[in-house]
Amino acid sequence: MMRPTDPRPQDRVQVSSGRLPLIWTWLSASAGVLAFAGSVFSLLQQTEIYGRETVLLFNAAIAQDVVNGLLVAPLLVILAFLARRGSMGSWLSLAGCLGFTAYNYLIYTFSIQFGPLFLVWTAVLGLSVFALAGTLASVVPEAAHLVGRAATGLTGWVLIATSVLFTLLWLNEIFRDLLAGAPSTSASIWDVPTNPVHVLDLAFFLPGVFTSGVLLIREHVWGHATALGSLVFLGLTTLPILLTPIVSFLRETPAGWATIMPIGALSVALWVVFGRQLRSTRRQSRSISTEPVPAHG
Repeated sequence: MMRPTDPRPQDRVQVSSGRLPLIWTWLSASAGVLAFAGSVFSLLQQTEIYGRETVLLFNAAIAQDVVNGLLVAPLLVILAFLARRGSMGSWLSLAGCLGFTAYNYLIYTFSIQFGPLFLVWTAVLGLSVFALAGTLASVVPEAAHLVGRAATGLTGWVLIATSVLFTLLWLNEIFRDLLAGAPSTSASIWDVPTNPVHVLDLAFFLPGVFTSGVLLIREHVWGHATALGSLVFLGLTTLPILLTPIVSFLRETPAGWATIMPIGALSVALWVVFGRQLRSTRRQSRSISTEPVPAHG
Protein backbone atom coordinates (compact mmCIF):
# COMPACT_ATOMS: atom_id res chain seq x y z
CA MET A 1 0.00 0.00 0.00
CA MET A 2 1.29 3.45 -0.86
CA ARG A 3 2.32 5.47 2.20
CA PRO A 4 0.49 8.79 2.70
CA THR A 5 3.75 10.71 2.31
CA ASP A 6 4.51 9.26 -1.11
CA PRO A 7 3.68 11.44 -4.11
CA ARG A 8 0.89 10.01 -6.18
CA PRO A 9 1.79 8.87 -9.74
CA GLN A 10 -0.29 11.68 -11.24
CA ASP A 11 1.65 14.20 -9.12
CA ARG A 12 4.94 13.37 -10.79
CA VAL A 13 6.32 15.29 -13.75
CA GLN A 14 6.19 12.93 -16.68
CA VAL A 15 9.31 12.97 -18.78
CA SER A 16 8.85 11.78 -22.34
CA SER A 17 11.33 9.67 -24.26
CA GLY A 18 13.53 12.70 -24.92
CA ARG A 19 14.27 11.53 -28.46
CA LEU A 20 13.25 12.79 -31.88
CA PRO A 21 10.60 10.39 -33.27
CA LEU A 22 11.93 8.04 -35.91
CA ILE A 23 9.75 9.33 -38.75
CA TRP A 24 11.06 12.90 -38.42
CA THR A 25 14.59 11.56 -38.09
CA TRP A 26 14.37 9.79 -41.43
CA LEU A 27 12.55 12.62 -43.19
CA SER A 28 15.21 15.11 -42.04
CA ALA A 29 18.06 12.82 -43.02
CA SER A 30 16.45 12.10 -46.41
CA ALA A 31 16.13 15.82 -47.08
CA GLY A 32 19.81 16.20 -46.23
CA VAL A 33 20.93 13.39 -48.53
CA LEU A 34 18.90 14.69 -51.47
CA ALA A 35 20.00 18.27 -50.86
CA PHE A 36 23.64 17.17 -50.79
CA ALA A 37 23.28 15.24 -54.05
CA GLY A 38 21.51 18.15 -55.74
CA SER A 39 24.07 20.70 -54.55
CA VAL A 40 27.01 18.60 -55.74
CA PHE A 41 25.38 18.09 -59.15
CA SER A 42 24.69 21.84 -59.44
CA LEU A 43 28.29 22.73 -58.60
CA LEU A 44 29.59 20.24 -61.17
CA GLN A 45 27.08 21.27 -63.84
CA GLN A 46 26.72 24.98 -63.17
CA THR A 47 25.98 26.09 -66.70
CA GLU A 48 23.42 23.36 -67.30
CA ILE A 49 21.51 24.23 -64.10
CA TYR A 50 21.88 28.01 -63.90
CA GLY A 51 22.96 28.98 -67.41
CA ARG A 52 19.65 30.74 -68.16
CA GLU A 53 19.73 32.90 -65.03
CA THR A 54 21.06 36.43 -64.65
CA VAL A 55 24.67 36.80 -63.52
CA LEU A 56 23.72 37.82 -59.99
CA LEU A 57 21.22 35.00 -59.54
CA PHE A 58 23.76 32.56 -60.97
CA ASN A 59 26.35 33.69 -58.43
CA ALA A 60 23.88 33.68 -55.55
CA ALA A 61 22.73 30.16 -56.44
CA ILE A 62 26.31 28.85 -56.53
CA ALA A 63 26.99 30.39 -53.12
CA GLN A 64 23.81 28.80 -51.82
CA ASP A 65 24.82 25.40 -53.20
CA VAL A 66 28.17 25.61 -51.45
CA VAL A 67 26.49 26.36 -48.11
CA ASN A 68 23.82 23.71 -48.68
CA GLY A 69 26.21 21.00 -49.82
CA LEU A 70 29.15 21.56 -47.50
CA LEU A 71 27.32 22.57 -44.34
CA VAL A 72 23.54 22.39 -44.11
CA ALA A 73 22.88 19.06 -45.82
CA PRO A 74 25.40 17.19 -43.63
CA LEU A 75 24.02 18.99 -40.58
CA LEU A 76 20.51 17.74 -41.36
CA VAL A 77 21.73 14.16 -41.18
CA ILE A 78 24.01 14.62 -38.17
CA LEU A 79 21.57 16.66 -36.08
CA ALA A 80 18.68 14.33 -36.88
CA PHE A 81 20.50 11.29 -35.55
CA LEU A 82 21.91 13.16 -32.53
CA ALA A 83 18.38 14.31 -31.72
CA ARG A 84 17.21 10.72 -32.11
CA ARG A 85 19.81 9.75 -29.50
CA GLY A 86 18.45 12.35 -27.06
CA SER A 87 20.43 15.55 -27.65
CA MET A 88 18.09 18.46 -26.90
CA GLY A 89 20.45 21.04 -28.39
CA SER A 90 20.60 19.06 -31.64
CA TRP A 91 16.82 18.67 -31.68
CA LEU A 92 16.20 22.40 -31.31
CA SER A 93 18.95 23.28 -33.80
CA LEU A 94 17.58 20.80 -36.34
CA ALA A 95 14.42 22.89 -36.62
CA GLY A 96 16.52 25.85 -37.74
CA CYS A 97 18.32 23.80 -40.40
CA LEU A 98 15.00 22.45 -41.66
CA GLY A 99 13.52 25.96 -41.78
CA PHE A 100 16.55 27.20 -43.70
CA THR A 101 16.25 24.30 -46.14
CA ALA A 102 12.52 24.82 -46.72
CA TYR A 103 13.14 28.55 -47.23
CA ASN A 104 15.84 28.06 -49.84
CA TYR A 105 14.19 25.26 -51.74
CA LEU A 106 11.04 27.34 -52.05
CA ILE A 107 13.25 29.86 -53.85
CA TYR A 108 14.87 27.15 -55.98
CA THR A 109 11.55 25.66 -57.06
CA PHE A 110 9.81 28.95 -57.83
CA SER A 111 12.65 31.18 -59.09
CA ILE A 112 15.13 28.95 -60.94
CA GLN A 113 14.37 27.93 -64.51
CA PHE A 114 12.83 24.48 -64.89
CA GLY A 115 15.54 21.89 -65.35
CA PRO A 116 16.94 18.47 -64.41
CA LEU A 117 16.96 19.15 -60.65
CA PHE A 118 13.35 20.33 -60.42
CA LEU A 119 12.02 17.08 -58.93
CA VAL A 120 14.97 16.81 -56.52
CA TRP A 121 14.38 20.34 -55.29
CA THR A 122 10.66 19.67 -54.95
CA ALA A 123 11.34 16.52 -52.95
CA VAL A 124 13.72 18.35 -50.61
CA LEU A 125 11.14 21.09 -50.13
CA GLY A 126 8.39 18.62 -49.23
CA LEU A 127 10.58 16.54 -46.93
CA SER A 128 11.91 19.58 -45.07
CA VAL A 129 8.47 21.16 -44.59
CA PHE A 130 6.92 17.97 -43.16
CA ALA A 131 10.02 17.25 -41.06
CA LEU A 132 9.99 20.82 -39.70
CA ALA A 133 6.34 20.58 -38.68
CA GLY A 134 6.88 17.21 -37.00
CA THR A 135 10.11 18.26 -35.32
CA LEU A 136 8.55 21.37 -33.79
CA ALA A 137 5.40 19.56 -32.67
CA SER A 138 7.36 16.77 -31.00
CA VAL A 139 9.92 19.02 -29.30
CA VAL A 140 7.40 21.24 -27.48
CA PRO A 141 6.84 18.79 -24.58
CA GLU A 142 10.62 18.52 -24.19
CA ALA A 143 11.10 22.30 -24.31
CA ALA A 144 8.57 22.71 -21.51
CA HIS A 145 11.27 21.53 -19.11
CA LEU A 146 13.46 24.50 -20.12
CA VAL A 147 10.94 27.17 -19.10
CA GLY A 148 12.39 29.17 -16.25
CA ARG A 149 15.75 27.40 -16.51
CA ALA A 150 17.57 28.32 -19.74
CA ALA A 151 18.92 31.74 -20.77
CA THR A 152 16.24 33.88 -22.38
CA GLY A 153 16.58 37.67 -22.30
CA LEU A 154 19.54 38.36 -24.59
CA THR A 155 18.48 35.73 -27.13
CA GLY A 156 14.92 37.04 -27.25
CA TRP A 157 15.99 40.63 -27.85
CA VAL A 158 18.51 39.63 -30.53
CA LEU A 159 15.78 37.75 -32.40
CA ILE A 160 13.41 40.72 -32.14
CA ALA A 161 16.05 43.26 -33.22
CA THR A 162 17.25 41.18 -36.17
CA SER A 163 13.73 40.57 -37.48
CA VAL A 164 12.85 44.28 -37.17
CA LEU A 165 16.09 45.30 -38.90
CA PHE A 166 15.48 43.13 -41.97
CA THR A 167 11.80 44.07 -42.07
CA LEU A 168 12.72 47.76 -42.25
CA LEU A 169 15.37 47.08 -44.90
CA TRP A 170 12.95 45.19 -47.15
CA LEU A 171 10.11 47.69 -46.63
CA ASN A 172 12.44 50.57 -47.48
CA GLU A 173 13.17 49.06 -50.90
CA ILE A 174 9.56 47.98 -51.49
CA PHE A 175 8.01 51.38 -50.66
CA ARG A 176 10.66 53.23 -52.67
CA ASP A 177 9.85 51.16 -55.77
CA LEU A 178 6.09 51.38 -55.21
CA LEU A 179 6.16 55.17 -54.81
CA ALA A 180 8.31 55.48 -57.94
CA GLY A 181 5.94 53.22 -59.88
CA ALA A 182 8.92 51.05 -60.81
CA PRO A 183 9.41 47.27 -60.78
CA SER A 184 11.08 45.73 -57.76
CA THR A 185 14.76 46.65 -57.88
CA SER A 186 16.03 43.40 -56.43
CA ALA A 187 13.58 41.29 -58.45
CA SER A 188 14.76 42.97 -61.65
CA ILE A 189 18.34 42.02 -60.84
CA TRP A 190 17.26 38.37 -60.70
CA ASP A 191 14.81 38.77 -63.61
CA VAL A 192 11.88 37.42 -61.59
CA PRO A 193 8.42 39.04 -61.11
CA THR A 194 8.87 39.66 -57.37
CA ASN A 195 11.69 39.10 -54.92
CA PRO A 196 11.01 35.71 -53.29
CA VAL A 197 13.19 36.66 -50.32
CA HIS A 198 10.90 39.61 -49.58
CA VAL A 199 7.81 37.43 -49.86
CA LEU A 200 9.06 34.63 -47.61
CA ASP A 201 10.68 36.95 -45.06
CA LEU A 202 7.76 39.36 -44.67
CA ALA A 203 5.00 36.74 -44.82
CA PHE A 204 6.51 33.92 -42.77
CA PHE A 205 10.03 33.90 -41.45
CA LEU A 206 10.60 37.36 -39.98
CA PRO A 207 7.22 37.35 -38.17
CA GLY A 208 8.11 33.86 -36.94
CA VAL A 209 11.52 34.99 -35.64
CA PHE A 210 9.98 38.06 -34.00
CA THR A 211 7.30 35.96 -32.32
CA SER A 212 9.90 33.46 -31.15
CA GLY A 213 11.84 36.25 -29.45
CA VAL A 214 8.76 37.70 -27.77
CA LEU A 215 7.61 34.30 -26.53
CA LEU A 216 11.09 33.49 -25.21
CA ILE A 217 11.20 36.71 -23.20
CA ARG A 218 7.74 35.90 -21.85
CA GLU A 219 8.96 32.41 -20.84
CA HIS A 220 6.47 30.67 -23.12
CA VAL A 221 7.20 27.08 -24.07
CA TRP A 222 7.02 27.87 -27.80
CA GLY A 223 9.72 30.48 -27.29
CA HIS A 224 12.05 27.86 -25.86
CA ALA A 225 11.05 25.41 -28.61
CA THR A 226 11.88 27.81 -31.46
CA ALA A 227 14.54 30.29 -30.25
CA LEU A 228 17.60 28.14 -30.86
CA GLY A 229 16.31 27.14 -34.29
CA SER A 230 15.60 30.77 -35.13
CA LEU A 231 19.19 31.67 -34.35
CA VAL A 232 20.39 28.80 -36.56
CA PHE A 233 18.11 29.94 -39.38
CA LEU A 234 19.31 33.55 -39.19
CA GLY A 235 22.96 32.57 -38.82
CA LEU A 236 22.84 30.22 -41.80
CA THR A 237 21.07 32.88 -43.87
CA THR A 238 24.06 35.20 -43.51
CA LEU A 239 26.52 32.67 -44.95
CA PRO A 240 25.42 32.65 -48.63
CA ILE A 241 25.25 36.45 -48.50
CA LEU A 242 28.86 36.55 -47.36
CA LEU A 243 29.93 33.97 -49.92
CA THR A 244 28.21 35.51 -52.97
CA PRO A 245 30.76 38.35 -53.46
CA ILE A 246 33.56 35.79 -53.36
CA VAL A 247 31.82 33.67 -56.02
CA SER A 248 31.30 36.82 -58.11
CA PHE A 249 34.96 37.73 -57.80
CA LEU A 250 36.11 34.24 -58.79
CA ARG A 251 33.81 34.34 -61.83
CA GLU A 252 35.21 37.77 -62.74
CA THR A 253 31.85 39.51 -62.38
CA PRO A 254 31.02 42.57 -60.25
CA ALA A 255 31.22 41.72 -56.56
CA GLY A 256 29.19 43.54 -53.91
CA TRP A 257 31.85 43.78 -51.22
CA ALA A 258 29.89 46.44 -49.31
CA THR A 259 27.74 43.77 -47.68
CA ILE A 260 30.67 41.91 -46.14
CA MET A 261 31.23 44.11 -43.08
CA PRO A 262 27.65 44.59 -41.82
CA ILE A 263 26.50 41.06 -42.61
CA GLY A 264 29.75 39.64 -41.24
CA ALA A 265 29.28 41.52 -37.97
CA LEU A 266 25.68 40.34 -37.74
CA SER A 267 26.73 36.75 -38.46
CA VAL A 268 29.32 36.78 -35.69
CA ALA A 269 26.82 38.24 -33.23
CA LEU A 270 24.19 35.65 -34.09
CA TRP A 271 26.58 32.71 -33.71
CA VAL A 272 27.91 34.04 -30.41
CA VAL A 273 24.38 34.29 -29.03
CA PHE A 274 23.63 30.85 -30.45
CA GLY A 275 26.62 29.39 -28.61
CA ARG A 276 25.47 31.00 -25.37
CA GLN A 277 21.93 29.72 -25.76
CA LEU A 278 23.11 26.24 -26.74
CA ARG A 279 25.34 25.98 -23.67
CA SER A 280 22.49 27.02 -21.43
CA THR A 281 20.14 24.53 -23.05
CA ARG A 282 22.62 21.67 -22.74
CA ARG A 283 23.36 22.53 -19.12
CA GLN A 284 19.72 22.61 -18.14
CA SER A 285 18.87 19.50 -20.17
CA ARG A 286 21.50 17.52 -18.28
CA SER A 287 20.19 18.74 -14.92
CA ILE A 288 16.54 17.95 -15.61
CA SER A 289 15.20 14.80 -14.01
CA THR A 290 11.86 13.50 -12.85
CA GLU A 291 11.02 15.33 -9.66
CA PRO A 292 8.08 14.74 -7.34
CA VAL A 293 5.51 17.51 -7.14
CA PRO A 294 3.88 18.09 -3.75
CA ALA A 295 0.50 16.41 -3.52
CA HIS A 296 -2.54 18.66 -3.44
CA GLY A 297 -5.20 18.47 -0.81
